[in-house]
Amino acid sequence: MTERSVIVVGGGVAGIAAALRLSERGARVTLIETRTKLGGRATSFEDSRSGRWIDNCQHVAMGCCTNYLDLCDRLGVSDQLTWTDTTWWVEEGGRTSTIRPGVLPAPAHFARAFASASFLTLGEKRAIAGAMHAALRTDRESQTDETFAQWLAAHNQPAGAVAKFWEPVVVSACNLDCGRVSAASALHVFQEGFLSHKSASRIAVSKVPLLRLYDKAETVIASAGGTILLRTSVSRVGEGSVTLADGTELHADRVICAIPLDRAARFVDGEIRQRDDRLRAAAAHLTHSPIIGVHLAFDRAVMETPHAVLVGRETQWLFRKDGAGTRIHAVISAADAWVSLPEDEIVDRVMRDIRACYPRAERASISEARAVKEKLATFGATTEFERVRPATTGDSELILAGDFVQTGWPATMEGAARSGYMAAAAALGMETDAMLVPPLRPRVVARMIGKRAFRPQMRTPRL
Repeated sequence: MTERSVIVVGGGVAGIAAALRLSERGARVTLIETRTKLGGRATSFEDSRSGRWIDNCQHVAMGCCTNYLDLCDRLGVSDQLTWTDTTWWVEEGGRTSTIRPGVLPAPAHFARAFASASFLTLGEKRAIAGAMHAALRTDRESQTDETFAQWLAAHNQPAGAVAKFWEPVVVSACNLDCGRVSAASALHVFQEGFLSHKSASRIAVSKVPLLRLYDKAETVIASAGGTILLRTSVSRVGEGSVTLADGTELHADRVICAIPLDRAARFVDGEIRQRDDRLRAAAAHLTHSPIIGVHLAFDRAVMETPHAVLVGRETQWLFRKDGAGTRIHAVISAADAWVSLPEDEIVDRVMRDIRACYPRAERASISEARAVKEKLATFGATTEFERVRPATTGDSELILAGDFVQTGWPATMEGAARSGYMAAAAALGMETDAMLVPPLRPRVVARMIGKRAFRPQMRTPRL
């Protein structure tokens, strides 16, 4: 046990993860959050039109998200996640392909499903299989300077395979298209999420508004002696102190800055920024990518499956939000071309995509529609940013946390949770990866083929 004191600035997933692990180890934690509730960008709000609590955007976890799932377990909310092993790919006219793991071991567990997928031609399937085999043999860390589009071109991927398969997966996971995202980030998605283990691609969504997943964090941290300051803004973040907006100065042994990179670059003490180049270099290459979520309610059932990928449409994903299939959450990732549109045009575009793929929706009337724009939804995992992506620790005592730090993951809840665990370990004087939950262990065949993709990792006990 330790009596070390730590201030965590930022109450998103990264800040919650750091504060929780520190509290468990006996540190005196002060968690500062400017909003009224914890959760950060993974949050919900009460819609003034319908009176319903809705999520700002659909957040998804996967079986490969071992640290985020560990965080949910520690918060006691794992039972609030609904899991599916299947993805449904719906084409114009309604023809649907079902992709689920089969009996073969990883990495061949999707072979049968892909062989029967109707939305891909035989030539496209062969090309994708060849690129998947190449991905298994690729050291993704060596691909930082190449875009995923360049990697796909080097592996002879036809335009149809890119448009119908690679692009939807990458845009959904990385919130950037193949032409902008670093190949290292995109390859991570396929290596860890599709090829390593049968359970890696399982999809989990919350049964409750996202806000409810993190309510317990306040109780857990407070019961361990920690302090949570909500509705509290900061004006300066130092190595051992934080100045609040009202001028109050708080001191601690260590400070973890778990706010978004653009805000961190403004609030971290100027002398630290001069001495420690992590923030300055990363902020200079920071870009954001927007996401739009559209909440729809219909007068009749429209969608039967829990979720679906819309093949060849601008709306990439649909999520069914009730048992009857009358409430749908549509998601447009990498939505740069959409953010300037008025809500009615956004809804019209989404409805064109839904009606194209679900003919029954032609007869359905909309009773509710709400478009939510997250203009700064995620950082852009571009080649330029990946070159200067900041580490958890650097040339100052300030510790960074957030999905933008060097976690190996794109901008995801898993990346945020990993960064929080890494920051907590650093604050306690441990190796930064000492608290990380290891990834799912690749199956034997995947390890044999993917010696570069799946490097041996130390099995860390749960602390």
